[in-house]
Amino acid sequence: ADCGPATPLTTVSGGHVRGAVNFEIAVHSVAAGAEPLMLVCFVNSPRPTRATAAPAGQDPGKHDMEADLEAARSDLSDALRDLEQEIEAHGVEAAEALSVNEEFQSTNEELLASKEELQSLNEELTALNSQLQETLERHRTTANDLQNVLYSTDVATLFLDMNLNIRFFTPAARAVFRVIPTDVGRPLADLAAVSRDDHLAEDMAEVLRTFAPQDREAAGADGHWFLRRIQPYRTEGGRVEGIVITYVDITEPKRTNLALVTAMAEARRATRAKSRFLAAASHDLRQPLQSMALLHKLMNRQKRSVEGARLAQLLGQTLDSMTSMLDSMLDVHRIESGNVHPAMQPFAVAPLLQQLFEQFAPQAEAKGLRLRSVPSTVWVQSDPQLLEQILRNLVSNALKYTPKGGVLIGCRRHGAALSIVVCDNGIGVPETEAKAIFESYHQVDAASPLSEHGLGLGLSIVQRLAELMGHPVSVRSTLGKGSAFMISLPVVAAADAPPPAKAVKEPARETGTILLVEDEDDLRNLMAEVLGNEGHRVVAMADAADAMASVRKTGTGPDLLLTDLDLRGKTSGLELANTLPQMVGHAVPTIILTGDISSATLKTLSASEFTQVVKPVKPDILAKMISDRLRTARVARAKTDRRADLSKLTVHVIDDDKMIRDTTRRLFEAEGWQALVYGSAEEFLRGPRPETDACLLIDNQLPGMDGISLLALLRTERVLVPAVMLTGHGDAATAVAALKAGASDLLEKPATAVELLKSIREAAKTGPDALPQTEQRKAAQKRFSDLTPRERNVLKRVLAGDPNKVIAADLNINQRTVENHRASVMRKTGTKSLPALVRLALVANAQGA
Repeated sequence: ADCGPATPLTTVSGGHVRGAVNFEIAVHSVAAGAEPLMLVCFVNSPRPTRATAAPAGQDPGKHDMEADLEAARSDLSDALRDLEQEIEAHGVEAAEALSVNEEFQSTNEELLASKEELQSLNEELTALNSQLQETLERHRTTANDLQNVLYSTDVATLFLDMNLNIRFFTPAARAVFRVIPTDVGRPLADLAAVSRDDHLAEDMAEVLRTFAPQDREAAGADGHWFLRRIQPYRTEGGRVEGIVITYVDITEPKRTNLALVTAMAEARRATRAKSRFLAAASHDLRQPLQSMALLHKLMNRQKRSVEGARLAQLLGQTLDSMTSMLDSMLDVHRIESGNVHPAMQPFAVAPLLQQLFEQFAPQAEAKGLRLRSVPSTVWVQSDPQLLEQILRNLVSNALKYTPKGGVLIGCRRHGAALSIVVCDNGIGVPETEAKAIFESYHQVDAASPLSEHGLGLGLSIVQRLAELMGHPVSVRSTLGKGSAFMISLPVVAAADAPPPAKAVKEPARETGTILLVEDEDDLRNLMAEVLGNEGHRVVAMADAADAMASVRKTGTGPDLLLTDLDLRGKTSGLELANTLPQMVGHAVPTIILTGDISSATLKTLSASEFTQVVKPVKPDILAKMISDRLRTARVARAKTDRRADLSKLTVHVIDDDKMIRDTTRRLFEAEGWQALVYGSAEEFLRGPRPETDACLLIDNQLPGMDGISLLALLRTERVLVPAVMLTGHGDAATAVAALKAGASDLLEKPATAVELLKSIREAAKTGPDALPQTEQRKAAQKRFSDLTPRERNVLKRVLAGDPNKVIAADLNINQRTVENHRASVMRKTGTKSLPALVRLALVANAQGA
């Protein structure tokens, strides 16, 4: 700041400090801006000295004053200089104070703003605190609800932490552990358990290791049982922070299940006992019935009186009735044992109804009843054989319980369903027994003779077979007026019906040398006499050992083997049938007779290639069966002899492609064979059937009837001609179907000329229905012996026609793994193509590998 000159107002001298210099106090007035200031200065003054002599002519006091004045001026100048420095420093401090003041003012404004923000934040915190209180209250209510839910259940529950210390438990847990509220926080292992659970510790450790729940049954006190479940305790985010153990009381279900298991075991035991009884009773009853049937046949050859003829007729009716009863028992046993498997297919109803009419017309006429059948053009989806058995039982039942009047067989269509109705005006059924008549051994008229009304199994068989096929059966009846039984079937579109087979005159009966093996002397003698009367040469033996000794002695095999299944000694009839071809060097037609109806026996016989007949069999039926087998074997041998020379071979080419027909015709003619071509199966069927020195080349995909259906039709007409199938889709299903239908080989298009000629030659030489010899079968089975269980499963599915992806899905393996297994099967069996594999499997009987 600017300061004016300091003007001394007054000066006080004489000041002295002990031990120091003297000083004077000078007070000055100083102007610093508009503010008046006073400057007080302390100025040293020299001590008084001794007076020196003043120069002559000079005043000594004046000289001292000038010296003092000069000293005062010097001090004043120093003081002014110091003052100026102080004033400058004061100005700087004033400026700094002003700046600090401005900063204080800015800070004050910021504090005011912060205060407002804090006030707003305080209001928000207050609202948030209120919401938090509400949320806590809701959580508290929810926790209370959950706790009440846990406490209200009878499920013992324990929550444990990662160290297996108790976090929480429900009151029901006291039924398993002796736990009290103060045990929270203690290890579960410290508690005494009421129930015995030896695997609890290891299961808890396993759950903590794998996080997978563990279930186990645990026995409690007083015979109680618990289902113990251990599962991980998961928190938000999926973190596991312990385990939860629950014990559910399963005492009652356990007791119920135990009772059920005991009852099922008892039922199985009773079923096995019943099956054994039925099998034994059937076998023991069928043997004398077979003898009676043979005796009846021999009696009919003798001249008799009128009374004798009447008695013989009654004997025949009794035999038929008893045979029917045993057959009904057999049918029920087969159904109960699960050996009946419906083969559903579309077919026309008319031929079946006509067949039933022709079968029961003589029986109705003998009783003086009128039997009528109304024809129908409808096609249905069902199993023809099982449906025929159902309708046969219904018609037979109607004729039994109709004393006078008649029986009607007809059809009624209701949209997509067809009802086949069997009506009668017989004795009727009371309304109270409308359901009971379908039960086994139930009869409406219990007083009726047994020989007339049987065992009451007919309607039971009807009901069970209908359930197997999904065909509802119902009945409407009025007591004393008659009944109407109806079975409902789904209607399907009519398929292309094949042309009716030409009527073939019944050929003369074939005769030959028959090896008869039967261990019961009377039955063996009767059967030998009956067969001898038919013109056969019979070699009768009591057991398999004698039969094989006879063959070794003569060195030649019989034309046909007729043997009982159960023989005395170690060798059964089935084993004899398998051994005999090895001894004679060729296949021997075989018929096996048995009275054993056990499911195991029937299954074993069905798996063999031999003809099985259940006793008793009528002599006429047995004679025709023997004649058919002899004729088939002789025709096959004759064709085999002629096949060595292929110069007279005629190849029938059936293909809708004209180019293939022309090229194959020229190829076969170049080989010296005659070739006949057809554009469709229907065109081939319109001509005469090929007989000898012929082979068929058939395309599977034909307009109208396909190749497999054509082969199946020819087999039903007994036109046994070798055939080679051509297909553009060589999958396993097609190969199996073609080879089972009678094809000798299956070739995929395009086939080379070499492959085609080779296949035709082999088919013509081998012939149709060439049954593999025992040695061939053993060799084929040996090629399948090295397959692993997984490869056998894949082979089974391949032979069933399933694609790789379906096999992979069903077996729960990768599709690439299935392909590797298929390749391994081909490599181990030495087959180069799918048809070759299928053919080898059929020879080895490995379809069920």
